[in-house]
Formats: sequence, structure tokens, C-alpha cells
Amino acid sequence: QVQLVESGGGLVQPGGSLRLSCAVSGIMSSIYAMGWYRQAPGKQRELVAEISSRGITYYADSVKGRFTISRDNAKNTVYLQMNSLKPEDTAVYYCNANPSFGVWGQGTQVTVSS
Repeated sequence: QVQLVESGGGLVQPGGSLRLSCAVSGIMSSIYAMGWYRQAPGKQRELVAEISSRGITYYADSVKGRFTISRDNAKNTVYLQMNSLKPEDTAVYYCNANPSFGVWGQGTQVTVSS
């Protein structure tokens, strides 16, 4: 059974940084494109970054140049380095394959506020 456990969120001031981690178990994530998604209150979940099995990355325009996705296949873990955070980055962040595995983790809350 696939399990996804996100961590690393928190409260940060505008301009700050956070590094999110996603531990994947029950499946070899290295063969899948993995993504970070976020869902803000009252909004639909959106894909913000993706990394292919070959390491090719994609970023939504809203985070391009500020977020960096990476993966450690030996640890079955995906990361999201978030710099220059803005209040509009506030959301619950989830990781999953793209397309998704069909199950989701609990996510990790990121709040950007002064």
C-alpha cells in the first residue's frame, strides 16, 4: 500500500525559506514523475512542481525561480526547497505522483505571514 508522508511545513515570514520532504513507502517512486501540489483555503489543489523519473523539472509560473524540486531515489524521498516565500504561497502542501497514486498523505501546512 502506498503511503506518502509530508513534513517540513511551518510558519515563516515573507521572504523566508522552507524545505519540505516527502517520504514515500510501498512503491518505488523513482520510476514515477513526482510532484508537489498545494491547496489553499477555498481553492482547488494545484500542481506547483514536478520532477520526472529522469530528473526533468517543471514549475508553475507562480513559483518559478523560487522553488526547487529534487528527489533522492535511494531514500525514496522527494523534496521542495521554497525560497522568497510570499503570503500567497500559504497552503497545505502535498506530494504525489503525476498522475496521482490515488491516495494522498496528510499534507504539511505552510503559512507565510508577518
